[in-house]
Amino acid sequence: MTRLFAAIDLPESARDDVSEIYEAIPGAKWTPESQLHLTLRFIGDVTEDTASEIDNALRTIKFEPFTMRLKSVGFFPPRKEPRILWCGIAANENVIRLQKRVERAVLSAGLPHEERKFSPHITVARLNGSPPQKIAGFLCANSLFQTKPFLVTQFSLYSSILKREGALHIREAEYKLSE
Repeated sequence: MTRLFAAIDLPESARDDVSEIYEAIPGAKWTPESQLHLTLRFIGDVTEDTASEIDNALRTIKFEPFTMRLKSVGFFPPRKEPRILWCGIAANENVIRLQKRVERAVLSAGLPHEERKFSPHITVARLNGSPPQKIAGFLCANSLFQTKPFLVTQFSLYSSILKREGALHIREAEYKLSE
């Protein structure tokens, strides 16, 4: 079984901007800069045959390159103890449309529909008992966070190996965007 997800990689400039807002928060495990991405679809554990079908389906996606910009910070779950800190994206219909095409491709490979509503974000930290005042301070200090717009020219299929020190992401395939 292989654990898969489809994602948009961030350019180095955006990853640098995100990692510059990292700060010492007890209980926060910050995402390594090299692994910052926007998940389009978490696929989960699949067989090698299903992984091949997913790859073939994703290769059929036609989509024009587009610009995207990171904007704002927040946490999940809302109205409960924060477990994830994230950076959002500026409103972008192209991201939503690309995600829907990825979802249809995954469905065509025989997987079930994703039940959770798509909420485009970049996970920047996982929290474990972090003090609420430190989280509030981080959110306040970075409330105006944003990056310069950048061009999205591809998305990728990743495998993810869970390890004690964190997940290891391996790019399995790249899909160039072109009309």
